[in-house]
Amino acid sequence: MTRDFEGQVAIVTGAGAGIGRATALLLAQRGATVVVADLHARTATEVVAEVTAGGGEAMAIVGDLSDQTVVDNLVSETIDTYGRIDVLINNAGIMDDMSAPHEVSDTVWERVLRVNLTAPFLLTRAVAPHMLRRAKGAIVNTTSEAGLRGSAAGTAYTVSKHGVIGLTRSAAVIYRDQGIRVNAVAPGGVATSLEVNVKDDAMGSAVIADYRSNVGRIARAEEVAAAVVFLASDAASNVSGAVLPVDNGWSAI
Repeated sequence: MTRDFEGQVAIVTGAGAGIGRATALLLAQRGATVVVADLHARTATEVVAEVTAGGGEAMAIVGDLSDQTVVDNLVSETIDTYGRIDVLINNAGIMDDMSAPHEVSDTVWERVLRVNLTAPFLLTRAVAPHMLRRAKGAIVNTTSEAGLRGSAAGTAYTVSKHGVIGLTRSAAVIYRDQGIRVNAVAPGGVATSLEVNVKDDAMGSAVIADYRSNVGRIARAEEVAAAVVFLASDAASNVSGAVLPVDNGWSAI
């Protein structure tokens, strides 16, 4: 495996499990020093142990990244420890409860938007100045098939993932001449530990059954991670503002 990330420092959010874990491990295998950011201390430290067991370097930062103070700590700890940030992978996210617009509670709306959209914004805002100083950096955001179309996955989740695409494209335009590339992956069905707490009688859960047959094969987290790492790599040096479906053709239907 090529070591094309040698000497680079990458922050991966939601790195304790699923796509984030697979991305962190792949980046480490390819030479990056990885900052494993996650809400859960146990899983974050387990991923750090996996990286170091493979001869890589990593550290864990634990906290809720929708909190500005946690974001500030993550970035300052990374800079204080490693002196640079080359890659930011905004992957952490949560599902909603499949509620239709008339069913969504304020609590669900505010929490899902805070974690799925505000947190990537806060991280981008905090990391961008460090990349601007070096005139180089790569940011990859995780949106969703639900961000590419209307979705019965739940109103709050769908809106948040459309917002991530807006953040991606806006930042790509703003930073295009500053050496910072910003892209996104849009996974379809993926085998991860992401919790889906469906609300009883939520309209979305009934509607989604009508098109579930279009989802196709469920991907492995490593398949999505490969696309994320490609977009973060110099192999994608002229790619910015792209939203790459990683969905086995679901978005083509």
